[in-house]
Amino acid sequence: MISLAGRDIQHAWGKFVFTGFGLGLLIGVTLTMAGVYRGMVDDARVLLDNSGADLWVVQQDTLGPYAESSSIYDDLWRGIRGMPGVARAANITYLTMQVRQGERDVRAMVTGVMAGEPGLPGWPPRLVAGRQITRGHYEAVADLASGFQLGDQIQIRRNSYRVVGLTRRMVSSSGDPMVFIPLRDAQEAQFLKDNDAIRQQRRRTADNPAFNRPEVPGLLDAVIASQSSNTYVNAVLVQLEPGWDGQIVAESIRRWKRLTVYTRSQMEAILVGKLIATSAKQIGMFLVILAVVSAAIVAFIIYTLTLGKIREIAVLKLIGTRNRTIAALIMQQAVALGVMGFAVGKIAATFWAPVFPKYVLLQPFDSVIGFIAVLVICVLASLIAIRAALKVDPAEAIGG
Repeated sequence: MISLAGRDIQHAWGKFVFTGFGLGLLIGVTLTMAGVYRGMVDDARVLLDNSGADLWVVQQDTLGPYAESSSIYDDLWRGIRGMPGVARAANITYLTMQVRQGERDVRAMVTGVMAGEPGLPGWPPRLVAGRQITRGHYEAVADLASGFQLGDQIQIRRNSYRVVGLTRRMVSSSGDPMVFIPLRDAQEAQFLKDNDAIRQQRRRTADNPAFNRPEVPGLLDAVIASQSSNTYVNAVLVQLEPGWDGQIVAESIRRWKRLTVYTRSQMEAILVGKLIATSAKQIGMFLVILAVVSAAIVAFIIYTLTLGKIREIAVLKLIGTRNRTIAALIMQQAVALGVMGFAVGKIAATFWAPVFPKYVLLQPFDSVIGFIAVLVICVLASLIAIRAALKVDPAEAIGG
């Protein structure tokens, strides 16, 4: 029995191999897109894991501090620390910005951490080189993905910082590397206005009759001082005592402090369900488009190869070969092309994933699902060629 797939591989191996290679690259892109989505979800979970927090206390009625802006006073952590069930509480600030080193800029999430011992919520849990921040100003710990090295001088707003420690996989939910600096420096970078803005604000305040009241000495100076201060943070990270229920502690903080509190599961739902929801939809659309394009390519190639073997198919019909056998031979060719393409795509995705700009997480489960999808697409795509083959007249085998 003649094998159409074997015949093509033997006598037209160049066309088959190049077609499989091109299809494989397309499948590799598909696997990479799925890996990008998995990487985004993993980035969100890593951000929560590395924070060391069980609860996130943020401004009331906000989705902060990652999905939405949040601003609370930096002295609230003391009251939260004294509440039942709370083991540790620490202020934290997050600011995504361009960090300059020499002539290059690196987009990073600048994180302000409170002074204290390692293990405090918000601190990087582990280092791969160097040490933790020990001074109150002008020291930084950076993730390796930033490209910074120990001893590098980096510029954040108006101040220069020396990199004293390096971490790995400390990233924001969007994959930006994190740079840790002392809390006071981070507050200045995020909340303190520049000199011109401060002068303009003071002038407006001095011209405001509500504050410029001679009968209340010192009122104007007090207002100006409060406007110039940077006494805000984005959130308070809370670690619970062993055995305490996070929901109970969160409800207590909400009731007594009039703040919004999120548990780990709630914060993960915000990051995955809201923050990266649009990106997930975009990736899903790309996957659908790539699947349709792959099906069209396989259908066209199999159809073209089948038309090139009209005489052979006619001979098979002439000697009494059943239509089911002919259909199986064509489907075998399509499946062989799909298997080859998937192998090329899997190898390509594995090799280019480490150098991809976004974190790509290739999971075995996705590969299995992808392989099954490729086989299904190839089988469906072969139906057009099968239909054309079954319409072949056996008389063509002896015709001119």
